[in-house]
Amino acid sequence: MKRIFTPAFLLLTAQSFAQDIKPEMADSFRSSGKIYVVVCVAAIVLTGLLVYLITIDRKVSKLERDLKSLDKTSN
Repeated sequence: MKRIFTPAFLLLTAQSFAQDIKPEMADSFRSSGKIYVVVCVAAIVLTGLLVYLITIDRKVSKLERDLKSLDKTSN
C-alpha cells in the first residue's frame, strides 16, 4: 500500500504547487514569439538523444551477434 500511496501523493502535491505558479515566463515567450525557439531547441535535443540511443542500440546488437557467432565457432 505504501508503494502506491507515495507516488500518488507526490504527484498530487506537485500538481497543486504547479497550479499556484503563474505562467508569466510562458506568456512573455508566447507573446514575443520566442516560444517557437524554445520548442525547436527542445525538439532538436530530443531528436539528438533519440538518434544517439538508436546508434548505441545498433552497436550493442552487432556486438551481441558477433559474440554469439564466436561462441558457436568455439564449441
